[in-house]
Amino acid sequence: MSATLLAGCGGSSSSAAATSAAAASSAATAAAAAEATGNAAKPLVWFNRQPSNSSTGELDMTALNWNKDTYYVGFDANQGAELQGQMVADYITSHGAELDRNGDGIIGYVLAIGDIGHNDSIARTRGVRSALGTAVDDANGVNAQPVGTNVDGSSTNVQDGSIEIDGTTYVVRELASQEMKNSAGATWDAATAGNAIGTWASSFGDQIDVVVSNNDGMGMAMFNAWSKENNVPTFGYDANSDAVAAIADGYAGTISQHADVQAYLTLRVLRNCLDGVDINTGISVADDAGNVLTEGTDYEYNADQRSFYALNLAVTADNYQDFLDATVTYKPVSNQLDAGTSPTKKVWLDIYNAADNFLSATYQPLLEKYDDLLNLDVEYIGGDGQTESNITNRLGNPDQYDAFAINMVKTDNAASYTSLLQ
Repeated sequence: MSATLLAGCGGSSSSAAATSAAAASSAATAAAAAEATGNAAKPLVWFNRQPSNSSTGELDMTALNWNKDTYYVGFDANQGAELQGQMVADYITSHGAELDRNGDGIIGYVLAIGDIGHNDSIARTRGVRSALGTAVDDANGVNAQPVGTNVDGSSTNVQDGSIEIDGTTYVVRELASQEMKNSAGATWDAATAGNAIGTWASSFGDQIDVVVSNNDGMGMAMFNAWSKENNVPTFGYDANSDAVAAIADGYAGTISQHADVQAYLTLRVLRNCLDGVDINTGISVADDAGNVLTEGTDYEYNADQRSFYALNLAVTADNYQDFLDATVTYKPVSNQLDAGTSPTKKVWLDIYNAADNFLSATYQPLLEKYDDLLNLDVEYIGGDGQTESNITNRLGNPDQYDAFAINMVKTDNAASYTSLLQ
């Protein structure tokens, strides 16, 4: 990721690096800025689901360059995926032969894949497989497709890995994995994950030594349905409050994607664009209230992608008590802005799935705290996680809003939103 911030939002950067960062912006940005008027010129932040091709992961630069005040806010998926995979690998190594529950010489794991077309889910699957030595390459890099069941190790989507524990070499095998999609089409579905672990356990339960999930919603469903009672270590992602609390009861670990920093950036970028100040204000450069983040520690910025990425942290038995409440604002950026210089503005913001555990129980509560601190009147729209129209139908009058924050159902569908801002 680039460590250079791009000047924008009507402001000018005081950094000497601003010139090179601005040069890295695509011609599409300049064209959009020159032509955009009305709603099409209003600040827009894509968040949580980066505009991209759901098959290849290629970024949708048209959406990311919608106008000069368009950005993406998320987290560094690859860095987080590597952390998740390494967390699982370290646990296996440090807990030795006790993990091989049936003594067959194979450390078997199952993997709950959230959405096979979501960049974050793809990255996490790749991170786990790479760390455990079960990855195989395809035309797009590490194969991230589910294996279904692979008890015999015959799947071509993965391979058997190996790990040495106390002088003994164990085979590491992905016994099963699947996309967790319910019958209505919603992905990252916790109930589906809970049902899946029940099916797997009834078929080959004594071979399951580790449970891995690409988010905590699915991970906790599997933990509560089976692995807690059977003392099987379970790993998730998101550091949701219930998952962090469950570490005291045997949940093995999770990854914090710094939701506090993400939520702040989602609204801070809009605030800066609305105020016409340097995009760095309150981010890499302290604002008048003293809010400031540390680049390289809290977040990174990629100028070419016009994307802010929060950095991830591993949460395990060693440090989980520091993460028990995932809805506390981040102290370095918890100071109230002056309403005189940053007057109230109205923002339309949607959550792609009101039932998504991370977004509804962690991200939105943080947004609701930051909107007060940043003097933003935010209208929150909850989607069904299945259809874009469930959300876009409620953006019938964009004229009444000053800015937009969009969390798509599918990463391919940016045009479903921007078409309403023409």
